[in-house]
Amino acid sequence: MSFATRRTSALLRFVVPAFLIILVLYYWTSPSPAIYSVSSPNVDKARPEAPQTHDTSGVYPTHENTENTNEGNSQGQTAPQAPSSPKKEDFPPAPPVAPPAPSAIPPVAPTTHAASAAGTHPIDVRIRAAEEEFEEKLSRESKSLEEAAAAYRKRRGRHPPPGFKEWYDFATENEAVMVEDFWDQIYHDLEPFWAKEPSRTRKDAWEFEMRINIRDHNATTTSGWFWTKIWISLIKEIEHLLPDMDIPLNAMDEPRVIVPWEDMDGFMTKAHKTRAMKEPADVVSTWSKLLPADQDPEENVDKTTRLWDRNKHFWEIVRRGCAPDSPARQAEIMTDFTKTPMIQNSLAAPHMENGYVKNYTLSTEFCHQPDLQALNGIFVEPITVAATDDLFPLFGGSKLAVNNEILLPAPMYWNEEERFVGKQTDQPSWSEKNDGAVWRGVATGGKNRENNWKAFQRHRFVAMNNGTKLTRAEEWSELPNNFALPPSNYHLGAQEEGKLGEWVGSWADVAFVDLMCETKQTPAILCNYTNPYYSVKDGMKLDKQFHWKYMPDIDGNSFSGRYLGFLRSTSLPIKATLWREWHDSRLVAWKHFVPMDNRFTEWYGIMEYFLGYKDRKGHDEEAEKIALAGRDWAQRVLRKEDMKIYVLRLLLEYARVSDDRRERMGWVEDLVGAAVEDPDA
Repeated sequence: MSFATRRTSALLRFVVPAFLIILVLYYWTSPSPAIYSVSSPNVDKARPEAPQTHDTSGVYPTHENTENTNEGNSQGQTAPQAPSSPKKEDFPPAPPVAPPAPSAIPPVAPTTHAASAAGTHPIDVRIRAAEEEFEEKLSRESKSLEEAAAAYRKRRGRHPPPGFKEWYDFATENEAVMVEDFWDQIYHDLEPFWAKEPSRTRKDAWEFEMRINIRDHNATTTSGWFWTKIWISLIKEIEHLLPDMDIPLNAMDEPRVIVPWEDMDGFMTKAHKTRAMKEPADVVSTWSKLLPADQDPEENVDKTTRLWDRNKHFWEIVRRGCAPDSPARQAEIMTDFTKTPMIQNSLAAPHMENGYVKNYTLSTEFCHQPDLQALNGIFVEPITVAATDDLFPLFGGSKLAVNNEILLPAPMYWNEEERFVGKQTDQPSWSEKNDGAVWRGVATGGKNRENNWKAFQRHRFVAMNNGTKLTRAEEWSELPNNFALPPSNYHLGAQEEGKLGEWVGSWADVAFVDLMCETKQTPAILCNYTNPYYSVKDGMKLDKQFHWKYMPDIDGNSFSGRYLGFLRSTSLPIKATLWREWHDSRLVAWKHFVPMDNRFTEWYGIMEYFLGYKDRKGHDEEAEKIALAGRDWAQRVLRKEDMKIYVLRLLLEYARVSDDRRERMGWVEDLVGAAVEDPDA
């Protein structure tokens, strides 16, 4: 007896859904393949460095490979109505290009839950290493002017600048911690200018429209911009110790100077050749005078015709600061941000170990992490773009690793506005704080639009802290729009029980206060294209947020202006960032704050380590120890006095690199017993 042939449509009703479920299970549980074709790791080439002739131990930690992982979603938000069932088009697209060759990306080791074979959690290892790094750094503290000058010469390969004794006296009078490493950012920023003609540097500085002028120990400006007013109030505190100079300022949130890696490599090579320590008898210690601020100091130097690139797709601009063979330069450029972003954890391997950040400095670089072009708003569409590839002196409050601005303390740090730093008095004790995480913020990060918001970091972080969304993702009733569930190799207790959403909802209070819509809305805080996915909550002053133990810090349009307030508080900052600031070399990750990868993959692992889960013991004492160590250290090295000390040294170095006699200039009183005057001055 023959049987009737089953219709194809009936078969499809069973086969296709089964295939799709298997496909997505594979995607969410297997290690993510890298989707970019690259030729060489070169993860440390974001900015060319000249060969070192001095001790650089402890500046940038050793790059070791390891692993990172995927994401998840927030409490206190109204989730959209769940679709009846996932559709084929809802699933992540297939990788657009072949995976990198094995030599391009270091291998990724499996992540264990809490533990190595010895039963030690990876975070325990990181905390111990941070303690050792910090103690080793402090062991190099200088106790006298002579020790400070010797440490300078060893690390910088030059004599200290004129005015070094006055700087040292000012620093010690203000009880500075005198570790030479703490001023590394100054030399990172100024080194390439040793390859430029000083007259060119002076001309470029004077002709920039927004600047501060210093003549005869008096700082003035014609700019009415509020940041200029804040910065000049800082410089006024130290103007009596400063020589003549012009200081151009960046008025934008976003950085503006991005010299191509190939050009910067040439600058650094040339600058390195200028490193020398003249015989003390040949050193001059006086400053040159400049013409009055309203007169061109270099009439014989041609005016610069500087081109400004205003391409809103910022990734195409910033990646020129990466090495030619880096993953960022080799990777395909993304232009479609409408789909759920591909989170490629294998690309984080160079700065991770067993699922957690090991090398914080490297984690802030993106040249080895091309997937970040679709995971951070600065790369997708910043609020403003005006970038140049011309190296000229421009001072600003923050920058990406590839930018060439000269860093000052950010205006909000010096101004100490309460909305950024909060009130540091009358904070509850650690035991009185809420045992969870809090975050409030605006949906910034760039110009979010209907076709790109899924690529924005704050949108992703808020979504992955939404307990309702997490539960629906776990139940397969709703696919995440802009995050992914954490892979199973973190072995999260709540996830293994299918209760990740319930657990996160019990401790996360994370929400937007304004959706920052591209289109005009009523009320203005809402947004037609993100309303289905986010609800907004009332704002919360920092003083109130300090009642929580854990404070994640997520980048906005640029750096987070609340970071200093978090550090000064008795709560624990958990920091994910791509931005560099003046104080970075003073802080030690896992000692003063908890670092987090910019994919936020390990967020749940960090929180399970500190909070615990059922029979998995938490580490509340370790959290309190880091929080209080960060607070105490910030009170020693991130004071307003420390900002003045940093800026004074920065501007003395800037004045020297801008002087025609710079290679003869220095401070050598400790070597000859008296200052050497320049007979030609």
